[in-house]
Amino acid sequence: MLTLSEAWRLIASADSDLVMIVTLSLRVSLTATLVASALAIPAGAAVAIWSFPGRRVIVIVATSLMALPPVVVGLMVYLLLSRSGPLGDLGLLFTPGAMIIAQSVLIFPIVMALTREAILPLEREYRLLIRSVDAGPGLRMATLVWDARFAVTTAILAGFGRAIAEVGAVIIVGGNINGVTRIMTTTIALETSKGNLELALALGIILISIAFLVNALTHGILHLGQKYQVSR
Repeated sequence: MLTLSEAWRLIASADSDLVMIVTLSLRVSLTATLVASALAIPAGAAVAIWSFPGRRVIVIVATSLMALPPVVVGLMVYLLLSRSGPLGDLGLLFTPGAMIIAQSVLIFPIVMALTREAILPLEREYRLLIRSVDAGPGLRMATLVWDARFAVTTAILAGFGRAIAEVGAVIIVGGNINGVTRIMTTTIALETSKGNLELALALGIILISIAFLVNALTHGILHLGQKYQVSR
């Protein structure tokens, strides 16, 4: 009971260490979500709209990678960014940049696969209409992504939810360095092992709150999307 009270005190007093950890976590995960989404949404739309050799393979790979183990991603990124790796000269290992790259790799297949699932039925529905107005590839993609914006937004939220709760990949490439790469999930693991349950519990409460917020936003956006479809 005292541990829980102390955890709430840390949150209510906006403890400096707590704020720094939460801020870095949000900055890393939001940046990774934006980077991954900027690449994954066009990729998912392209796979849904156009037929080309290897399309089915790409779909299978993207769907399979949705369950990609985070530690494997962390290892891959570590090998790329290490001094002996091809990107070692960038000096990104054990920095927030490395964590953003790792989370982006994890998020990309999720957003891509869910975007494809959202656009595929719309492409079938609008195929003849789009061809009749001779829309170019860019306009065709933009139109379908916009019409599927509610489902695409939930895909982005799903990616963010995966990123903010991730621990395996970021601890490998970030090193969990105090004041530099220590985020909520890695701090919870570390402080629990040290017996500092107050800080770990405070971060756990915040992380759960973020998860509930993301879930509420997802349901709200899906509800708006259903109302929009009915009103059309």
